[in-house]
Amino acid sequence: MSVREAAESDLAWCLATDGHLDEADLVPKIRAHEVLVAESDGMPVGLLRFNLMWSAVPFIALRVAELYRRQGVGQALLRAVEEKARERGSIAVLSSIALGSNRTAALGWHTAMGFEGFGVVDGMFPGEQAEAFYVKVLES
Repeated sequence: MSVREAAESDLAWCLATDGHLDEADLVPKIRAHEVLVAESDGMPVGLLRFNLMWSAVPFIALRVAELYRRQGVGQALLRAVEEKARERGSIAVLSSIALGSNRTAALGWHTAMGFEGFGVVDGMFPGEQAEAFYVKVLES
């Protein structure tokens, strides 16, 4: 498996996998090198996109194809964004999870990857469940 920056040729796959951003929002992120793709045998199997908070701290969104979960794809994508963060002088990576009954694996992954919870916001969006926020302090 390998991790690389997404290219515009990945757009259709990224749109279908991400599920939150439309083309008008995703293309600029690809051009800004803020989307990473994990591949297995030349096929995309995971993506990580991020927004920079305070111009340096990545706030990540991670998606891994169901058949490739629990195979190190998320960890490889996280390691790649951590390296990008260090290059920008960041000391942390941020993440969040919409809480619900089927979020046990996501919560466990964050803990296993060294994230620590730092807050929960309930009712952030109408009709949505609470959102838990996580930080991972990077080792130098």
